[in-house]
Amino acid sequence: MTKKTASPLLVYLAFATVYIVWGSTYFFIQKALAGFPPFILGTFRFIVAGTLLMTWCRFKGEEIFNLKNIKYAVIGGILMLGIGNGIVIWVEQFIPSGLVAIMVASAAIWFVILDKPKWKENLNSKSTVAGLIIGFIGVILLFSEQVLQALNTPQSTNQIVGMILLILGPIAWAGGSLFSKYKSDPESSVSVNTAWQMLGAGIAFIPGSILSSEFKHLNWNNIPLDAWLSILYLILFGSIAAFSAYVWLLKVRPATQVSTYAYVNPVVAILLSLTFTKETVSLIQIAGLVVILGSVLLINLSKYRKNKTVPVKEMLCAEQ
Repeated sequence: MTKKTASPLLVYLAFATVYIVWGSTYFFIQKALAGFPPFILGTFRFIVAGTLLMTWCRFKGEEIFNLKNIKYAVIGGILMLGIGNGIVIWVEQFIPSGLVAIMVASAAIWFVILDKPKWKENLNSKSTVAGLIIGFIGVILLFSEQVLQALNTPQSTNQIVGMILLILGPIAWAGGSLFSKYKSDPESSVSVNTAWQMLGAGIAFIPGSILSSEFKHLNWNNIPLDAWLSILYLILFGSIAAFSAYVWLLKVRPATQVSTYAYVNPVVAILLSLTFTKETVSLIQIAGLVVILGSVLLINLSKYRKNKTVPVKEMLCAEQ
C-alpha cells in the first residue's frame, strides 16, 4: 500500500495497536525482567517473534531472501530494537518506568530533527513544532512526582549510566525508523522486513548476554510463570502485532505523525496502571494527560488541514 491508497480504517487500527499495546509494554518488560536477564530477554523475544513472523511469510509464499532488503531491514532493526529498545530493557532494571517513559518520549522530537527531507514542511508548521514541545512538557507533568522522588534519592553508577543511555536510545530509535522509512523498498513486504528487523536485533543481543555471562547464571527452572506470560505477550503483541503496525505506518503516514506514539504510550501506561492496580491519579497527572492529548491534536492539525484543502483544489480544477 502507498500513502495515497492506505485504507483510513487500517491506519486507525494500526495507530490504536501501537498506542495501546506499546503503552502496556513498560509494565510487561518489568515483569519479564523478574525472571529473564535483559540481554536474554531481548534475544529470546525478538528471535522467537522474528522466526514466527518469517514462518508465516514463508507459508504465504512471500519473497524472503532479497539481500538488499535484508541489509536495510537488519540495519533498521538493530538501531530501533537492538539499541533503542535494548536500552529501555536494560535501564528498567535500575530506573523507574516513569522516568524511562519521559526520556523515551524525546524520540518524537528527534523525528523532526533527523527527518531532513521533511525539515521545510515540519519546521514551517507552527502547530507541529508547538505540539512536539507541549507534548514533552505533558509527559514531564505526567511523571513529575516520580521524577522528583527519583532525583531526591542517591543515584547509583548504573542509574547514572542508564540516564546517559536513555539520551542515546531515542536518537537510535528515531534514526532507525527514518532509515527504514526511506531506505526500504516501497514494494517490499512489510511483514518480511519486520521479521528480518527482529531477527537482526535478536542476534545483536547475543554478544551482550555472553559477555555478561547471563546464560551461565540463568536457571530456566526458576523463571516464574508471570515472567513467561509477560514475554509471551511481548512476543505476540508488543513485537509481531504492534511493531508490524508501526513499520507499516512509517510507509503510509508522515514520520512526525507516527512519532506521536511516544507521547500517547505513557498515557496508556498510566491508565492501565489505574485500572489494574490500586494506584490513584493526582491533579497534576490529569493535567499532563490533557496536555499530551492536546499536543497530539496539534501535531496532526496541519495534516488535517492539508487533507481538507486537497479535495477543494481538486474540485476547483475540475470546474475549470
